[in-house]
Amino acid sequence: MNRIFLAIVLAAFLFAGWQQFTIVPEPDQPTPMAALSTAMVESAGGAVDLAIGLVGVMTLFLGLMKVAEAGGMLSILARLIRPLMIRLFPDVPADHPAMGAMILNLSANALGLGNAATPFGIRAMQELDRLNPQSGTATNAMALFLAVNTSSVTLLPTGVIALRAAAGSADPAAILPTTLLATIGSTSIAILVTKLYQRLSPQPTAIPVDNQGPEAQPPSAADATDLETAQHAYPLWVSILALVAMASLIPLAISFGEVISPWILPGLMTGFLVFGAFRKVAIYEVFVDGAKEGFQVALRIIPYLVAILVAVGMLRASGALDLIVGALSPFTGKVGLPAEALPMALMRPLSGSGAYGILASIINDPAIGPDSYTGMLVSTLQGSTETTFYVMAVYFGAVQVKRMRHAMAAALTADAAGVMFAIIACQLFLG
Repeated sequence: MNRIFLAIVLAAFLFAGWQQFTIVPEPDQPTPMAALSTAMVESAGGAVDLAIGLVGVMTLFLGLMKVAEAGGMLSILARLIRPLMIRLFPDVPADHPAMGAMILNLSANALGLGNAATPFGIRAMQELDRLNPQSGTATNAMALFLAVNTSSVTLLPTGVIALRAAAGSADPAAILPTTLLATIGSTSIAILVTKLYQRLSPQPTAIPVDNQGPEAQPPSAADATDLETAQHAYPLWVSILALVAMASLIPLAISFGEVISPWILPGLMTGFLVFGAFRKVAIYEVFVDGAKEGFQVALRIIPYLVAILVAVGMLRASGALDLIVGALSPFTGKVGLPAEALPMALMRPLSGSGAYGILASIINDPAIGPDSYTGMLVSTLQGSTETTFYVMAVYFGAVQVKRMRHAMAAALTADAAGVMFAIIACQLFLG
């Protein structure tokens, strides 16, 4: 991200400097460098205004998610996907702690609980390393787990909905069906290509009782309870029925999107609160605790937004962005990817904060807006893809895996599939 940030700023500065000496501005127009200076100040102020606008919506959503988490929704989802996970990971014993940690990681990701997902993901990698016949080399199970993670199994992209609401979207939750379709497609491709790639890169077959690699830290009391819960499962038919019900939401949203869409946000809030009350959660107190975290999150992202929005604002004011858009649009436009959305597609695997800043810049651009095709597309990309290189660095770094085998190829293929399915989803829903 350091190099990308510097490259954007340098490109804007050099392009504006070249124009300063080669182009004579109109009498009433500012010089290119003056326009660059103005854009820097305005973009920095706009980033803070945007973050402040996010406080309320982010607080609301994280409060609701805290209620759902306290009510045991994570455990319910873990039990639903366990029968499928056992079949996806035949190399991992069904009662091994790695299976429970992977299930909880994917369940937390599905609910948009990134803070809870990462510790479970690291724990899963540590436990998978105990089954590793060759320390320092990724196993098939590790590669598949990473590929599924980077394909971003997301059912509720709360952060993107909050950002769209702050940008003035008439229907912030309109990306729920597009995100669902995109994440189902990218995850399916991630599984298929990982199974294919692993045949081209076979691993040692001997499985030790306990690997002498990095020791997994003993889980906390809360984590131990969660891991024990994840070892239980609903019957397979219940899991299949839940998958069918989830997939059926896509054609329903396509056919009755305009009717269903206004009900989504009120329905989510009412549903989570009723669920929490039914599970005997002190919904008001728990909501307030989660809302405090939302307030802190909204404030913590201010430096990231300032950095990226200033850099993008400089690139736009210099005219370099218009030049790039004009050069790429004849090619990317043919496949449904507007050139304005291309920086988002390229940035998402590299940097989560960078992609978030670019998303904010695009949907707050008056010429684009959050509810246009481009605004919907970049919102769907943010909600249905993951920061691939960050995830791989953190998870593989936790167990000192240096030989990733086919994991990187599978993850990048999943990223490309995520972009493709996001385009298909937005074209289906927006025509």
